[in-house]
Amino acid sequence: MDAKRRNHRDFLQNIIISLLSLSAVILIAQTQIYSLGDSSEYFQQFLGGDSAEANTAVQSVSLSSPLRVAVSGTYGRYGDVDLVTSDESFRQLGSLLGEALGSAQQSISCSQESFAAALNRPSIYYDFLNPQPLSILATELGAEVTSDTFVRSLLLSDNGANSIQLYFWDGADSFQVCATALTPSDLDALIGQYEQGNAFFASDRAALDETFAALAPWSLFLQTTPELPVLSAQPMQTDTDALLTALHFNPRTNYRYPDSSGAEVIVEGDRSVHIRPDGTVFYRSGSEATLTIDVADPDAPTIAEAVSETSALVSELLSDTGEASFYLESVAQTGTSMVLRYGYQINGTPIRFADGGTAVEITLTGSVISSLSLRLRTYTATSELSLLLPLPQALTIAAQHPGAELSIGYTDSGASSVSACWLSD
Repeated sequence: MDAKRRNHRDFLQNIIISLLSLSAVILIAQTQIYSLGDSSEYFQQFLGGDSAEANTAVQSVSLSSPLRVAVSGTYGRYGDVDLVTSDESFRQLGSLLGEALGSAQQSISCSQESFAAALNRPSIYYDFLNPQPLSILATELGAEVTSDTFVRSLLLSDNGANSIQLYFWDGADSFQVCATALTPSDLDALIGQYEQGNAFFASDRAALDETFAALAPWSLFLQTTPELPVLSAQPMQTDTDALLTALHFNPRTNYRYPDSSGAEVIVEGDRSVHIRPDGTVFYRSGSEATLTIDVADPDAPTIAEAVSETSALVSELLSDTGEASFYLESVAQTGTSMVLRYGYQINGTPIRFADGGTAVEITLTGSVISSLSLRLRTYTATSELSLLLPLPQALTIAAQHPGAELSIGYTDSGASSVSACWLSD
């Protein structure tokens, strides 16, 4: 072989070796990336920066709230005690309330007596069970309201002067009223669609029965006690890797161990997650600001921002709640801290926990999620009906706590089945 041909062969061999080496480097790099859990967040953390994808907020979820409604007309009241704002059966009621909120003028304070009198005129009463930021409720109703005033109940009432007034009650001792653009015909047309006489407030019977007089006046009852199924309940089947990823932990971490209670403990820096066998999860941020919400001002998120961001995270964490769903239970703000609680509900009936806890509790310090607790539970309705005490017996028991509100809900004590019962708050 002459020198020219030998040089040509060596040149081709060098090119092939270079290409093979480059392919090996690419394969090794891909393997390293995939070993990080196929997560761009962890790859970006490794590089020491924040990717646009990592900082993009989880898609906003549409919240819906359980509520009770009383429609009052000439022939009494119609009541529904297990509605949800997303129900088709609530669509017209919600649309009218959304119109009222959208046209509401400046509100002024009014008395409890004025509120009570408005209930006894042609009216529609909306009770959201717990005080909620008005801006959040308005969003569920398709209206836009910027006020974060807390309200529990809203009331549309004909004031007898060819206009409809909108009343607000915060669940305690604050009552407000304002004018709206709705007309009596708007209200009458909707009231006329309901067969009145199946419901009453405790205040309707307080003068004749001292057991009703002892209750909160707007405890709402139906003439026929609702029949609610027993629920089967069990810890949610949790993908631990997905849970850790949602909390911005590396699911491949080796820093995990069981504690004396049987909980699995995962630690990264100052942050920790405790996962108990019963599906209860506790997250603590320590001094680190790794898990945050995406807001305009990290030091002072608005309530609307906090609810939008945390509800998206909750939706991701509560991946399989069976036939139940979560809803915003309460928001409390103190200085730069905010505590948001989310509860479970099924077909408009709230599910409580016997120890007074809730499904999800998130504490924000500015935009940082400093602590989070979860009860990962799955609920399914069975064919068995809950055995509720007859109303007279429930009234007698509730009367021992003057001013308490009597309602129906589920109480979960951690067992495999959950029955509806009377709740006295």
